[in-house]
Amino acid sequence: MEATVVPLPLPALPEGWEAENGFKAIGKITNERATQRTLEPVGPYFLAHARRARHKRTFSEDDRIQAQERAKKVEDDNESDISEPEDPIMLQRDAKDWKTQDHYKVLGLSKYRYRATEEQIKRAHRKKVLKHHPDKKAAAGRADDDNFFKCIQKATEILLDPVKRRQFDSVDEEANVPPPTKKQLAKGNYYKLWGNVFKSEARFSKVHPVPSFGDENSTKEEVENFYNFWYNFDSWRSFEYLDEDVPDDNENRDQKRHMERKNANARKKKKAEDNARLRKLLDECSAGDERIKRFRQEANAAKNKKRLEREAAEKKAAEEARLKKEAEERAAKEAEEKAKAEREAAKKAKEAAKNAVKKNKRVLRGSVKDANYFVDGDPSAATIDAVLNDVELVQSKIDADEIAALAGKLNGLTVADEIKGVWKAEVERLVAAGKLKEGEVKALVA
Repeated sequence: MEATVVPLPLPALPEGWEAENGFKAIGKITNERATQRTLEPVGPYFLAHARRARHKRTFSEDDRIQAQERAKKVEDDNESDISEPEDPIMLQRDAKDWKTQDHYKVLGLSKYRYRATEEQIKRAHRKKVLKHHPDKKAAAGRADDDNFFKCIQKATEILLDPVKRRQFDSVDEEANVPPPTKKQLAKGNYYKLWGNVFKSEARFSKVHPVPSFGDENSTKEEVENFYNFWYNFDSWRSFEYLDEDVPDDNENRDQKRHMERKNANARKKKKAEDNARLRKLLDECSAGDERIKRFRQEANAAKNKKRLEREAAEKKAAEEARLKKEAEERAAKEAEEKAKAEREAAKKAKEAAKNAVKKNKRVLRGSVKDANYFVDGDPSAATIDAVLNDVELVQSKIDADEIAALAGKLNGLTVADEIKGVWKAEVERLVAAGKLKEGEVKALVA
């Protein structure tokens, strides 16, 4: 939106007005006689006055020096927060070889590493840029010395990107705490030394919270939970930071696919090696864990106690068994005789049932014979076979009780149509029940 300019003319001066003769004072600022007062500074103003008097400084000189000291104090505070000596070899790194550089070390954050906050990274970056900026080096006569500045920029780019930082942390071996040696374990606290190792490894866990290693007073449940968690450790380490560069141009698609497969296989291999490394750590740790030894001894003592109690109970039970042996033998003999009688009765009942089934089947076959196989005149051999085959088929689809029921319906019938009606009803029942298919039986229902 454009501004609108409105012209406003100044009022005209009276005729005959002159700057020297036309000005008239309308009041007085002070009395005719000046009054002199003595001012005494107090508090911080007194300290500032004493400092200026001691060093013989003017106000402007003192303000300038104080500003410089305050700036130096801020820089010193930053130095104490994030500061570490710079390795001369690191300062000569080739910026193109950024993948092998220690980004935390480049920014002076080696003691923080994966624990460094975003604010610490930004402050470290500002500090390094102020120190290694190419313009500052150019002023010192080193115009082409910007390699380490590029390393700083790359480290900041990686560490301020959550995805790239996670990839770098995945392969940051400098953050690992090595397992304690036998000499260290002999002199130091076993649980504290191993606890530091697993505390470092816990940063890779997908599951949180991670059980702590504990100490000599940890319960059996806590120790078992710790080892169960770590023997089934679910790590997010992916190792893609170490992938070889994949060409982006479309002309080398085969090469691109080859490199992607190669990188994927390399990641799987590194993942397997890391799992084996962690399992080896756990095996070494558990082998020297006195708590596990103590729990095993307690378990063996409890087991032996139970064994002695069990032996005493077995002895008592054997004595009681001896007293009851004769009664049990008699009861067993009587039970055997009773079982034998029941078996014989069951055998007879089974044979009777079997004979009944045979008899009922004869009734079924006899019924179709009495009905002259449902034809007028002498039936042919094919007709007889067809009817008997249907009878056998129906018999195979029903149980003994159903055979008996069907035989009861057919027993005493002599009229062919009545016999056929009974068979037809049975076939329809079996078809409805899904035991026979429609049209599977033909001669009995034709």
